[in-house]
Amino acid sequence: MKELMEYYKAQKKLHRRYAYKILLDVKEHLMKQPTLVDVAIPDDAKFTVCGDIHGQYYDLMNIFELNGLPSTTNPYLFNGDFVDRGSFSVECIFVLFGYKLLLPNHFFMSRGNHESVTMNQMYGFEGEVKAKYTAQMAELFTEVYNWLPLCHCLNSRVLVMHGGLFSSDNVTLDDIKATDRNRQPPEE
Repeated sequence: MKELMEYYKAQKKLHRRYAYKILLDVKEHLMKQPTLVDVAIPDDAKFTVCGDIHGQYYDLMNIFELNGLPSTTNPYLFNGDFVDRGSFSVECIFVLFGYKLLLPNHFFMSRGNHESVTMNQMYGFEGEVKAKYTAQMAELFTEVYNWLPLCHCLNSRVLVMHGGLFSSDNVTLDDIKATDRNRQPPEE
C-alpha cells in the first residue's frame, strides 16, 4: 500500500490489470458483508471515522500522515463520498479499496450518495474513470458501489451512516439490516 500511495504521488497510473483485480476482489468481499456492519472496538482502542474525501488525494494522504496509516491497531471507517469533485478520485478509491482488502476487519467503508451513477455522471468520476481507464471500468465501479454497506454500528451504541436517519420514526436496526443495498439509491 505504501508503494501504491507513492506511485500515485508521482502521478503514475496503476496498470488496468491490477485496477480490475482490486475491483473484482473488493466486490467479492463486499458482497459477503451485511448492509449494517457491527464493529466492536475495545474500550482503550483508537478508532477513526472520516467523512467525505471527494477525490482529494493529497488530503487523504495528509489524514494518514497526521493520524497514522491504517493497521490492525489503527482502524478506520470512511463514511462515503470517496469520489467526485476532486481530480484524483480514481487514486483515492483504489487506495481505500486496497486498504479494505488488506485489512478487512480493521478498515471499513460505507456508501455515500456519491457512490451512485447519477452523481458520478454529474460530478466527474465517470469521466475521470473513462479518461484514465475505460467505460467498462466505470460500469464495474457502479457494481462495486452497490455492494458497499450502508452503515456501521460501533459497539452497539453509535450508528454511522452517510445520509442520516430515515424520515419515519419507527425504523429499527433490523429494518436497516433487511434493506437490499444492491441497487441505485431510490428517489424517496
